[in-house]
Amino acid sequence: MDIFMDFFNKPSVTETFVDVLLCAVPIWVAVMIGLLIGWSWRPRWTSLVYLGFRSKLRFLCTVPPGFGARRIWLAFTALSAFSVCSRLGSTSNKSSVNNGSAPSSKPVEEEAFSRASDKVTEKEKDVVTEKDLEHLLHLLEAGNASLEWQSMMDKSTPNMSYQAWRHEPEIGPVVYRSRTVFEDATPDIVRDFFWDDEFRPKWDTMLAYFKTLEEDPKTGTTIVHWIKKFPFFCSDREYIIGRRIWESGKKYYAVTKGVPYKDLPKRDKPRRVELYFSSWIINAVESRKGDGQMTACEVSLVHYEDMGIPKDVAKLGVRHGMWGAVKKLNSGLRAYQSARKPGTSLSRSAQMASITTKLNMDLVVTSGAEEEERGRAVESVRKQNDQFGVDWKWIVVGGVALACGLHSSALGKALMVGAGQRLARR
Repeated sequence: MDIFMDFFNKPSVTETFVDVLLCAVPIWVAVMIGLLIGWSWRPRWTSLVYLGFRSKLRFLCTVPPGFGARRIWLAFTALSAFSVCSRLGSTSNKSSVNNGSAPSSKPVEEEAFSRASDKVTEKEKDVVTEKDLEHLLHLLEAGNASLEWQSMMDKSTPNMSYQAWRHEPEIGPVVYRSRTVFEDATPDIVRDFFWDDEFRPKWDTMLAYFKTLEEDPKTGTTIVHWIKKFPFFCSDREYIIGRRIWESGKKYYAVTKGVPYKDLPKRDKPRRVELYFSSWIINAVESRKGDGQMTACEVSLVHYEDMGIPKDVAKLGVRHGMWGAVKKLNSGLRAYQSARKPGTSLSRSAQMASITTKLNMDLVVTSGAEEEERGRAVESVRKQNDQFGVDWKWIVVGGVALACGLHSSALGKALMVGAGQRLARR
């Protein structure tokens, strides 16, 4: 989790702000050039319409006077209104389809995210179930090949190697996947390290508050309350997290996700993150030293959450802050190893991490077969959408450009005649 949240430190925020400016400047320059060209080629009747509506639409022209200021404001007001209307239209279409009598088939990604944000209350011990484990296995093992993963990073240090990918679904936040190999570390130590909230503030500077709300000594399931510190321009984030670990031999499947909690109602501040899923698989692997010994520990992580931050801004922040967070994580693990000397008492969180549930291997095989079948179905639906999908926004923008840019000049007539000839040939 902290690998994808620790990008909100000061250097990362500065670099992200610079990247946003660099990306925005060419866009604004292109918009200004397009507006100037479109206004210079406008039809003559647009001036009459503009003068007629000018007196009735003065409330839209509230920006300070200047060259083209009101025209730019009107243009962006129209584009914003179109964007809002298109979103409302798509939402109403989806709701009408879902309310119909015909059953709807949800994509696997939409079903996964809706399951993560489900508000159905369960028994305390069942707050993290085998369905969540199936979801983890799908993202990391069974459905790994069927999803489109973009490589983000591949770096290493003398005692650690790290690889990261991301997947951008059509619905829901960006999904991040990583593979970390810690040299000279055991799965038990790494398992306790991720679970130990008492030790976490020593290396995770964003964790401002933590408390264990509920725990089940039979299954090891716990519900914890976290508050994370964010920069001044964002309110702090609150998490209600359900946690549980499954075990198969010395391979651990740790699942953490956002859960509802009646005894702790939502507040305005800090803002609660409800859609949250951060889980990993921990197992021993052969060391890269080449001695054939299983003295290294591999952690395969999958993480996504909706923090209420624009997706593009979050991606920039993750890209800049990821490696620094990984190195901080590695330093924290090494400090934890030093603190876990023989004879030292374990914290309550680490003790709960040792209570695991035996993994049903039939569940793993069945889950893999089902997820592969569903993955193929989703892929076929995507291909159909890519083949027949039409982006009406660009059609409308193109129509506006033609209406405002082409008039009775020789250039406009030539373009219209050429377009008509091409259509006639088809």
